[in-house]
Amino acid sequence: MSVPVFEIFKHGIGPSSSHTMGPMVAAARFLDDLRGGAERIPGAGEVASVRVSLHGSLAFTGKGHASDRAVILGLLGQRPETLDPDAAERLIAGLRESGKLVLDGLPPLAFDPDTDLLFDYGPALPLHANGMIFRAFDRAGNPFLTTTYYSVGGGFVQTEAELLASREGSTQQGGEALPHPFRSAREMLAMGDAAGLSIAAMTRANEVARGMRDLDARLDALSETMNACIDRGLSQEGILPGGLKVKRRARAIHAALLAERQNNRPAPHVANEWMSVYAMAVNEENAAGGRIVTAPTNGAAGTVPAVLRYWLDHCDGVSDARRRDFLLTAAAIGGIIKTNASISGAEVGCQGEVGSAAAMAAAGLCAAMGGSNAQIENAAEIALEHHLGMTCDPAGGLVQVPCIERNALGAIKAVSAAALALRGDGTHFMPLDNCIKVMLETGRDMSTKYKETSTGGIAVNLPEC
Repeated sequence: MSVPVFEIFKHGIGPSSSHTMGPMVAAARFLDDLRGGAERIPGAGEVASVRVSLHGSLAFTGKGHASDRAVILGLLGQRPETLDPDAAERLIAGLRESGKLVLDGLPPLAFDPDTDLLFDYGPALPLHANGMIFRAFDRAGNPFLTTTYYSVGGGFVQTEAELLASREGSTQQGGEALPHPFRSAREMLAMGDAAGLSIAAMTRANEVARGMRDLDARLDALSETMNACIDRGLSQEGILPGGLKVKRRARAIHAALLAERQNNRPAPHVANEWMSVYAMAVNEENAAGGRIVTAPTNGAAGTVPAVLRYWLDHCDGVSDARRRDFLLTAAAIGGIIKTNASISGAEVGCQGEVGSAAAMAAAGLCAAMGGSNAQIENAAEIALEHHLGMTCDPAGGLVQVPCIERNALGAIKAVSAAALALRGDGTHFMPLDNCIKVMLETGRDMSTKYKETSTGGIAVNLPEC
Protein backbone atom coordinates (compact mmCIF):
# COMPACT_ATOMS: atom_id res chain seq x y z
CA MET A 1 0.00 0.00 0.00
CA SER A 2 1.58 3.28 -1.10
CA VAL A 3 -0.38 5.60 1.22
CA PRO A 4 -0.20 5.11 5.00
CA VAL A 5 -3.44 4.83 6.99
CA PHE A 6 -2.89 8.08 8.86
CA GLU A 7 -2.38 10.04 5.69
CA ILE A 8 -5.77 8.94 4.37
CA PHE A 9 -7.32 9.60 7.79
CA LYS A 10 -5.99 12.80 9.36
CA HIS A 11 -7.21 14.91 12.24
CA GLY A 12 -7.97 18.35 10.89
CA ILE A 13 -10.31 21.32 10.74
CA GLY A 14 -12.95 22.49 8.29
CA PRO A 15 -14.10 23.50 5.86
CA SER A 16 -11.76 21.95 3.24
CA SER A 17 -8.78 19.62 3.26
CA SER A 18 -7.44 20.88 -0.08
CA HIS A 19 -8.35 24.55 0.35
CA THR A 20 -7.95 25.00 4.12
CA MET A 21 -5.69 22.30 5.55
CA GLY A 22 -3.44 22.19 2.47
CA PRO A 23 -2.59 25.91 2.44
CA MET A 24 -1.99 25.84 6.20
CA VAL A 25 0.39 22.89 5.82
CA ALA A 26 2.16 24.58 2.89
CA ALA A 27 2.70 27.73 4.94
CA ALA A 28 4.17 25.71 7.79
CA ARG A 29 6.49 23.88 5.37
CA PHE A 30 7.68 27.19 3.95
CA LEU A 31 8.54 28.42 7.44
CA ASP A 32 10.56 25.25 8.02
CA ASP A 33 12.43 25.89 4.78
CA LEU A 34 13.15 29.47 5.84
CA ARG A 35 14.64 28.13 9.05
CA GLY A 36 17.26 26.32 7.02
CA GLY A 37 15.62 23.41 5.26
CA ALA A 38 16.06 24.91 1.78
CA GLU A 39 18.81 26.75 -0.06
CA ARG A 40 18.31 30.50 -0.29
CA ILE A 41 18.74 32.43 -3.54
CA PRO A 42 22.43 33.38 -3.94
CA GLY A 43 23.28 36.91 -2.83
CA ALA A 44 20.24 37.39 -0.61
CA GLY A 45 20.57 39.06 2.75
CA GLU A 46 18.66 38.19 5.93
CA VAL A 47 15.04 37.23 5.30
CA ALA A 48 12.67 40.09 6.14
CA SER A 49 9.26 39.63 4.48
CA VAL A 50 6.87 37.08 2.98
CA ARG A 51 4.29 37.19 0.17
CA VAL A 52 1.87 34.49 -0.99
CA SER A 53 -0.22 34.04 -4.13
CA LEU A 54 -3.07 31.55 -4.57
CA HIS A 55 -3.86 30.21 -8.06
CA GLY A 56 -6.50 28.18 -9.89
CA SER A 57 -9.25 26.73 -7.73
CA LEU A 58 -7.56 28.11 -4.62
CA ALA A 59 -8.12 31.59 -6.02
CA PHE A 60 -11.63 31.08 -7.39
CA THR A 61 -13.08 29.42 -4.27
CA GLY A 62 -10.46 30.39 -1.70
CA LYS A 63 -12.61 32.99 0.04
CA GLY A 64 -15.45 30.53 0.60
CA HIS A 65 -13.03 27.85 1.79
CA ALA A 66 -11.11 30.29 4.06
CA SER A 67 -7.87 29.60 2.16
CA ASP A 68 -6.55 33.06 2.98
CA ARG A 69 -7.28 32.55 6.67
CA ALA A 70 -5.55 29.16 6.53
CA VAL A 71 -2.40 30.62 4.97
CA ILE A 72 -2.28 33.32 7.63
CA LEU A 73 -2.65 30.80 10.45
CA GLY A 74 -0.01 28.57 8.87
CA LEU A 75 2.41 31.49 8.70
CA LEU A 76 1.65 32.09 12.36
CA GLY A 77 2.96 28.60 13.06
CA GLN A 78 -0.39 26.82 13.39
CA ARG A 79 -1.09 23.26 12.17
CA PRO A 80 -4.48 21.74 11.28
CA GLU A 81 -4.14 18.90 13.78
CA THR A 82 -3.35 21.16 16.75
CA LEU A 83 -5.09 24.47 15.95
CA ASP A 84 -7.50 25.73 18.59
CA PRO A 85 -10.36 27.14 16.46
CA ASP A 86 -11.40 29.44 19.31
CA ALA A 87 -7.95 31.11 19.29
CA ALA A 88 -7.74 31.62 15.52
CA GLU A 89 -9.41 35.02 15.29
CA ARG A 90 -7.30 36.42 18.13
CA LEU A 91 -4.11 35.30 16.37
CA ILE A 92 -5.17 36.83 13.05
CA ALA A 93 -6.20 40.09 14.72
CA GLY A 94 -2.79 40.32 16.37
CA LEU A 95 -1.05 39.92 13.02
CA ARG A 96 -3.22 42.58 11.38
CA GLU A 97 -2.33 44.99 14.15
CA SER A 98 1.42 44.34 14.11
CA GLY A 99 2.06 43.45 10.47
CA LYS A 100 4.79 41.12 11.68
CA LEU A 101 5.21 37.35 11.89
CA VAL A 102 7.13 36.68 15.10
CA LEU A 103 8.27 33.06 15.05
CA ASP A 104 10.83 30.85 16.73
CA GLY A 105 14.04 30.50 14.75
CA LEU A 106 13.36 33.43 12.42
CA PRO A 107 13.71 37.22 12.54
CA PRO A 108 10.44 39.20 12.55
CA LEU A 109 8.93 38.96 9.05
CA ALA A 110 6.81 41.69 7.51
CA PHE A 111 3.46 40.35 6.30
CA ASP A 112 0.30 42.37 5.68
CA PRO A 113 -2.63 40.00 4.90
CA ASP A 114 -4.34 42.71 2.84
CA THR A 115 -1.43 43.34 0.45
CA ASP A 116 0.89 40.34 0.76
CA LEU A 117 -1.73 37.62 0.13
CA LEU A 118 -2.94 37.63 -3.48
CA PHE A 119 -5.79 35.76 -5.14
CA ASP A 120 -4.55 35.33 -8.71
CA TYR A 121 -7.54 34.74 -11.01
CA GLY A 122 -5.41 34.15 -14.08
CA PRO A 123 -4.54 30.72 -15.51
CA ALA A 124 -3.92 27.95 -13.00
CA LEU A 125 -0.38 26.81 -12.35
CA PRO A 126 0.68 24.02 -14.75
CA LEU A 127 0.69 20.91 -12.57
CA HIS A 128 -2.55 21.08 -10.55
CA ALA A 129 -5.64 23.24 -10.07
CA ASN A 130 -4.67 24.02 -6.46
CA GLY A 131 -1.41 25.95 -6.70
CA MET A 132 0.34 28.35 -4.28
CA ILE A 133 3.55 30.34 -4.55
CA PHE A 134 5.33 31.40 -1.36
CA ARG A 135 8.00 34.08 -1.71
CA ALA A 136 10.42 35.48 0.87
CA PHE A 137 12.52 38.63 0.45
CA ASP A 138 15.45 40.24 2.22
CA ARG A 139 15.44 43.78 3.65
CA ALA A 140 16.41 45.25 0.28
CA GLY A 141 13.51 43.51 -1.42
CA ASN A 142 15.68 40.94 -3.14
CA PRO A 143 14.30 37.40 -3.52
CA PHE A 144 15.39 35.14 -0.67
CA LEU A 145 13.41 31.94 -1.32
CA THR A 146 10.55 31.00 -3.67
CA THR A 147 8.65 27.71 -3.44
CA THR A 148 5.59 26.50 -5.34
CA TYR A 149 3.28 24.07 -3.57
CA TYR A 150 0.29 22.12 -4.80
CA SER A 151 -2.56 21.05 -2.52
CA VAL A 152 -3.49 17.73 -4.12
CA GLY A 153 -6.44 16.71 -1.95
CA GLY A 154 -6.99 15.29 1.51
CA GLY A 155 -4.60 17.81 3.07
CA PHE A 156 -1.65 16.47 1.05
CA VAL A 157 0.82 19.12 -0.12
CA GLN A 158 3.59 18.59 -2.67
CA THR A 159 6.25 20.77 -4.23
CA GLU A 160 6.68 20.78 -8.00
CA ALA A 161 9.42 18.16 -7.77
CA GLU A 162 7.41 15.95 -5.44
CA LEU A 163 4.31 16.10 -7.61
CA LEU A 164 6.26 15.31 -10.77
CA ALA A 165 7.95 12.36 -9.04
CA SER A 166 4.60 10.99 -7.87
CA ARG A 167 3.21 11.21 -11.40
CA GLU A 168 6.13 9.22 -12.72
CA GLY A 169 4.72 6.32 -10.73
CA SER A 170 7.77 5.59 -8.61
CA THR A 171 7.48 2.20 -6.93
CA GLN A 172 9.69 3.18 -4.04
CA GLN A 173 8.00 3.17 -0.65
CA GLY A 174 10.11 5.88 0.96
CA GLY A 175 12.82 3.39 1.90
CA GLU A 176 10.31 1.08 3.59
CA ALA A 177 10.24 -2.65 3.03
CA LEU A 178 6.53 -3.42 3.30
CA PRO A 179 5.34 -7.02 3.60
CA HIS A 180 2.32 -6.35 1.36
CA PRO A 181 3.18 -3.39 -0.93
CA PHE A 182 0.03 -3.44 -3.05
CA ARG A 183 -0.64 -0.40 -5.20
CA SER A 184 -3.73 -1.69 -6.99
CA ALA A 185 -6.81 -3.72 -6.12
CA ARG A 186 -5.56 -6.54 -8.32
CA GLU A 187 -2.29 -6.70 -6.38
CA MET A 188 -4.20 -6.45 -3.11
CA LEU A 189 -6.36 -9.46 -3.92
CA ALA A 190 -3.41 -11.50 -5.21
CA MET A 191 -1.31 -10.76 -2.13
CA GLY A 192 -4.21 -11.56 0.15
CA ASP A 193 -4.73 -14.91 -1.56
CA ALA A 194 -1.02 -15.75 -1.43
CA ALA A 195 -0.66 -14.84 2.25
CA GLY A 196 -4.07 -16.07 3.38
CA LEU A 197 -4.73 -12.69 4.97
CA SER A 198 -7.59 -10.21 4.96
CA ILE A 199 -7.14 -6.69 3.58
CA ALA A 200 -7.22 -5.35 7.13
CA ALA A 201 -4.53 -7.79 8.26
CA MET A 202 -2.25 -6.84 5.36
CA THR A 203 -2.78 -3.15 6.04
CA ARG A 204 -2.02 -3.71 9.70
CA ALA A 205 1.21 -5.54 8.84
CA ASN A 206 2.26 -2.68 6.56
CA GLU A 207 1.69 -0.13 9.31
CA VAL A 208 3.69 -2.20 11.78
CA ALA A 209 6.51 -2.39 9.22
CA ARG A 210 6.43 1.41 9.07
CA GLY A 211 7.15 1.43 12.79
CA MET A 212 3.60 2.05 13.98
CA ARG A 213 3.68 0.63 17.52
CA ASP A 214 0.49 2.24 18.85
CA LEU A 215 -1.71 1.38 15.88
CA ASP A 216 -4.81 0.29 17.81
CA ALA A 217 -4.67 3.36 20.04
CA ARG A 218 -4.43 5.65 17.03
CA LEU A 219 -7.29 3.85 15.26
CA ASP A 220 -9.37 4.20 18.40
CA ALA A 221 -8.56 7.91 18.53
CA LEU A 222 -9.78 8.27 14.95
CA SER A 223 -13.06 6.58 15.85
CA GLU A 224 -13.44 8.80 18.90
CA THR A 225 -12.86 11.96 16.87
CA MET A 226 -15.35 10.83 14.22
CA ASN A 227 -17.98 10.08 16.85
CA ALA A 228 -17.31 13.30 18.75
CA CYS A 229 -17.79 15.24 15.52
CA ILE A 230 -21.11 13.50 14.89
CA ASP A 231 -22.24 14.15 18.47
CA ARG A 232 -21.31 17.82 18.31
CA GLY A 233 -23.05 18.20 14.96
CA LEU A 234 -26.18 16.62 16.39
CA SER A 235 -26.17 19.10 19.27
CA GLN A 236 -25.76 22.34 17.30
CA GLU A 237 -28.27 24.54 15.56
CA GLY A 238 -28.34 27.88 13.80
CA ILE A 239 -27.02 29.27 10.52
CA LEU A 240 -23.74 28.12 8.98
CA PRO A 241 -21.15 30.83 8.26
CA GLY A 242 -20.34 32.03 4.76
CA GLY A 243 -23.34 34.06 3.63
CA LEU A 244 -25.54 31.41 2.01
CA LYS A 245 -27.68 31.33 5.17
CA VAL A 246 -27.79 27.52 5.16
CA LYS A 247 -29.52 26.26 8.29
CA ARG A 248 -28.15 23.36 10.31
CA ARG A 249 -30.66 20.49 10.09
CA ALA A 250 -28.99 17.51 11.76
CA ARG A 251 -30.14 18.32 15.31
CA ALA A 252 -33.82 18.62 14.36
CA ILE A 253 -33.79 15.47 12.22
CA HIS A 254 -32.04 13.54 15.00
CA ALA A 255 -34.60 14.71 17.57
CA ALA A 256 -37.43 13.56 15.30
CA LEU A 257 -35.80 10.14 14.79
CA LEU A 258 -35.36 9.69 18.54
CA ALA A 259 -39.01 10.62 19.16
CA GLU A 260 -40.24 8.18 16.52
CA ARG A 261 -38.08 5.43 18.00
CA GLN A 262 -39.42 6.11 21.51
CA ASN A 263 -42.98 6.03 20.25
CA ASN A 264 -42.27 2.89 18.20
CA ARG A 265 -43.29 4.65 14.97
CA PRO A 266 -40.19 4.52 12.76
CA ALA A 267 -40.60 5.24 9.05
CA PRO A 268 -39.99 2.32 6.63
CA HIS A 269 -36.88 4.06 5.32
CA VAL A 270 -35.55 4.97 8.77
CA ALA A 271 -32.14 3.34 8.18
CA ASN A 272 -31.45 5.84 5.41
CA GLU A 273 -32.44 8.69 7.70
CA TRP A 274 -30.04 7.59 10.44
CA MET A 275 -27.17 7.35 7.96
CA SER A 276 -28.08 10.73 6.52
CA VAL A 277 -28.28 12.53 9.84
CA TYR A 278 -24.90 11.19 10.94
CA ALA A 279 -23.26 12.34 7.71
CA MET A 280 -24.97 15.72 7.78
CA ALA A 281 -23.87 16.28 11.38
CA VAL A 282 -20.22 15.85 10.35
CA ASN A 283 -20.44 18.03 7.29
CA GLU A 284 -22.29 20.78 9.11
CA GLU A 285 -19.44 20.79 11.62
CA ASN A 286 -16.93 20.85 8.76
CA ALA A 287 -18.74 23.78 7.13
CA ALA A 288 -18.57 25.64 10.44
CA GLY A 289 -14.79 25.15 10.65
CA GLY A 290 -14.97 22.47 13.35
CA ARG A 291 -12.62 19.59 14.06
CA ILE A 292 -13.07 16.60 11.78
CA VAL A 293 -11.21 13.62 10.31
CA THR A 294 -10.37 13.74 6.61
CA ALA A 295 -11.98 10.64 5.14
CA PRO A 296 -10.36 11.00 2.64
CA THR A 297 -11.09 14.76 2.37
CA ASN A 298 -12.97 17.37 4.39
CA GLY A 299 -15.64 17.79 1.74
CA ALA A 300 -16.29 14.04 1.96
CA ALA A 301 -15.64 13.76 5.70
CA GLY A 302 -19.15 12.64 6.65
CA THR A 303 -19.60 9.47 4.62
CA VAL A 304 -17.17 7.08 6.34
CA PRO A 305 -18.03 8.20 9.92
CA ALA A 306 -21.75 7.94 9.12
CA VAL A 307 -21.49 4.36 7.88
CA LEU A 308 -19.23 3.40 10.79
CA ARG A 309 -21.65 4.95 13.31
CA TYR A 310 -24.61 3.29 11.61
CA TRP A 311 -22.90 -0.10 11.93
CA LEU A 312 -21.90 0.52 15.56
CA ASP A 313 -25.33 1.70 16.70
CA HIS A 314 -27.74 -0.23 14.49
CA CYS A 315 -26.14 -3.54 13.52
CA ASP A 316 -25.19 -6.78 15.26
CA GLY A 317 -21.73 -8.32 15.56
CA VAL A 318 -19.99 -5.12 16.65
CA SER A 319 -16.56 -5.40 18.31
CA ASP A 320 -13.47 -3.26 18.77
CA ALA A 321 -11.47 -5.57 16.51
CA ARG A 322 -14.00 -5.31 13.69
CA ARG A 323 -14.24 -1.54 14.13
CA ARG A 324 -10.49 -1.32 13.59
CA ASP A 325 -10.76 -3.65 10.59
CA PHE A 326 -13.35 -1.27 9.15
CA LEU A 327 -10.90 1.64 9.28
CA LEU A 328 -7.89 -0.35 8.07
CA THR A 329 -9.84 -1.70 5.10
CA ALA A 330 -11.31 1.70 4.23
CA ALA A 331 -7.83 3.23 4.32
CA ALA A 332 -6.47 0.55 1.99
CA ILE A 333 -9.13 1.37 -0.62
CA GLY A 334 -8.57 5.10 -0.20
CA GLY A 335 -4.85 4.60 -0.70
CA ILE A 336 -5.38 2.65 -3.93
CA ILE A 337 -7.67 5.35 -5.31
CA LYS A 338 -5.27 8.15 -4.40
CA THR A 339 -2.30 6.27 -5.87
CA ASN A 340 -3.98 5.54 -9.20
CA ALA A 341 -6.34 8.49 -9.65
CA SER A 342 -7.16 11.40 -7.32
CA ILE A 343 -9.17 12.34 -4.24
CA SER A 344 -9.17 16.04 -5.19
CA GLY A 345 -12.42 17.68 -6.29
CA ALA A 346 -10.39 20.36 -8.03
CA GLU A 347 -8.71 17.69 -10.14
CA VAL A 348 -11.46 15.14 -10.89
CA GLY A 349 -14.69 16.50 -9.45
CA CYS A 350 -16.68 15.19 -6.50
CA GLN A 351 -16.44 11.63 -7.82
CA GLY A 352 -12.93 11.77 -6.36
CA GLU A 353 -14.17 12.98 -2.98
CA VAL A 354 -17.58 11.58 -2.05
CA GLY A 355 -17.16 8.80 -4.63
CA SER A 356 -13.90 7.71 -3.01
CA ALA A 357 -15.39 8.07 0.47
CA ALA A 358 -18.35 5.88 -0.48
CA ALA A 359 -16.00 3.21 -1.86
CA MET A 360 -13.96 3.32 1.35
CA ALA A 361 -17.05 3.14 3.55
CA ALA A 362 -18.55 0.27 1.53
CA ALA A 363 -15.31 -1.69 1.80
CA GLY A 364 -15.00 -1.00 5.52
CA LEU A 365 -18.56 -2.06 6.26
CA CYS A 366 -18.22 -5.19 4.13
CA ALA A 367 -15.06 -6.12 6.08
CA ALA A 368 -16.69 -5.44 9.44
CA MET A 369 -19.59 -7.68 8.48
CA GLY A 370 -17.30 -10.57 7.62
CA GLY A 371 -16.93 -10.12 3.87
CA SER A 372 -14.16 -11.81 1.95
CA ASN A 373 -11.46 -9.81 0.19
CA ALA A 374 -13.23 -10.35 -3.12
CA GLN A 375 -16.55 -9.15 -1.67
CA ILE A 376 -14.82 -6.09 -0.19
CA GLU A 377 -13.28 -5.17 -3.54
CA ASN A 378 -16.69 -5.67 -5.15
CA ALA A 379 -18.38 -3.40 -2.58
CA ALA A 380 -15.84 -0.63 -3.20
CA GLU A 381 -16.29 -0.91 -6.96
CA ILE A 382 -20.09 -0.74 -6.76
CA ALA A 383 -19.98 2.39 -4.61
CA LEU A 384 -17.43 4.17 -6.79
CA GLU A 385 -19.07 3.16 -10.06
CA HIS A 386 -22.29 4.90 -9.10
CA HIS A 387 -20.57 8.18 -8.35
CA LEU A 388 -18.74 8.37 -11.71
CA GLY A 389 -19.08 11.74 -13.40
CA MET A 390 -20.12 13.62 -10.27
CA THR A 391 -19.13 17.27 -10.49
CA CYS A 392 -17.69 19.50 -7.77
CA ASP A 393 -19.71 22.72 -7.98
CA PRO A 394 -20.08 24.22 -4.50
CA ALA A 395 -22.34 27.25 -4.27
CA GLY A 396 -20.38 30.31 -3.24
CA GLY A 397 -17.22 28.22 -2.97
CA LEU A 398 -18.55 26.92 0.34
CA VAL A 399 -18.60 23.25 1.39
CA GLN A 400 -22.35 23.43 2.07
CA VAL A 401 -24.55 23.15 -1.03
CA PRO A 402 -24.64 20.42 -2.34
CA CYS A 403 -21.83 18.94 -0.23
CA ILE A 404 -23.67 18.28 3.05
CA GLU A 405 -26.50 16.28 1.49
CA ARG A 406 -24.09 14.66 -0.98
CA ASN A 407 -22.26 12.99 1.93
CA ALA A 408 -25.57 11.65 3.21
CA LEU A 409 -26.37 10.06 -0.15
CA GLY A 410 -22.81 8.75 -0.35
CA ALA A 411 -23.33 6.92 2.94
CA ILE A 412 -26.58 5.38 1.72
CA LYS A 413 -24.92 4.21 -1.50
CA ALA A 414 -22.02 2.77 0.49
CA VAL A 415 -24.28 0.63 2.67
CA SER A 416 -26.27 -0.50 -0.36
CA ALA A 417 -23.03 -1.44 -2.16
CA ALA A 418 -21.81 -3.47 0.81
CA ALA A 419 -25.17 -5.23 1.07
CA LEU A 420 -25.13 -6.15 -2.62
CA ALA A 421 -21.56 -7.42 -2.43
CA LEU A 422 -22.29 -9.54 0.64
CA ARG A 423 -25.16 -11.22 -1.25
CA GLY A 424 -22.68 -12.39 -3.88
CA ASP A 425 -19.44 -14.35 -3.89
CA GLY A 426 -17.16 -11.51 -4.98
CA THR A 427 -17.21 -12.21 -8.71
CA HIS A 428 -18.35 -9.24 -10.79
CA PHE A 429 -17.96 -7.68 -14.21
CA MET A 430 -16.06 -4.43 -13.59
CA PRO A 431 -12.84 -4.65 -11.50
CA LEU A 432 -12.23 -1.84 -9.03
CA ASP A 433 -8.98 -0.90 -10.79
CA ASN A 434 -10.83 -0.35 -14.06
CA CYS A 435 -13.46 1.74 -12.31
CA ILE A 436 -10.72 3.90 -10.75
CA LYS A 437 -9.20 4.38 -14.21
CA VAL A 438 -12.59 5.47 -15.57
CA MET A 439 -12.91 7.97 -12.72
CA LEU A 440 -9.52 9.47 -13.56
CA GLU A 441 -10.27 9.67 -17.29
CA THR A 442 -13.68 11.21 -16.62
CA GLY A 443 -12.07 13.79 -14.36
CA ARG A 444 -9.53 14.71 -17.01
CA ASP A 445 -12.30 15.18 -19.57
CA MET A 446 -14.51 17.20 -17.20
CA SER A 447 -14.75 20.93 -17.83
CA THR A 448 -12.84 22.99 -15.28
CA LYS A 449 -16.03 24.87 -14.41
CA TYR A 450 -17.26 21.67 -12.76
CA LYS A 451 -14.07 21.09 -10.74
CA GLU A 452 -14.28 23.23 -7.62
CA THR A 453 -14.09 26.60 -9.34
CA SER A 454 -17.74 27.50 -8.60
CA THR A 455 -18.15 28.70 -12.20
CA GLY A 456 -20.64 26.06 -13.36
CA GLY A 457 -23.40 23.69 -12.34
CA ILE A 458 -25.20 24.21 -9.03
CA ALA A 459 -22.79 27.01 -8.15
CA VAL A 460 -24.24 29.31 -10.83
CA ASN A 461 -27.83 28.05 -10.91
CA LEU A 462 -28.98 29.45 -7.61
CA PRO A 463 -32.42 30.76 -6.66
CA GLU A 464 -32.80 34.51 -6.99
CA CYS A 465 -32.97 36.39 -3.70
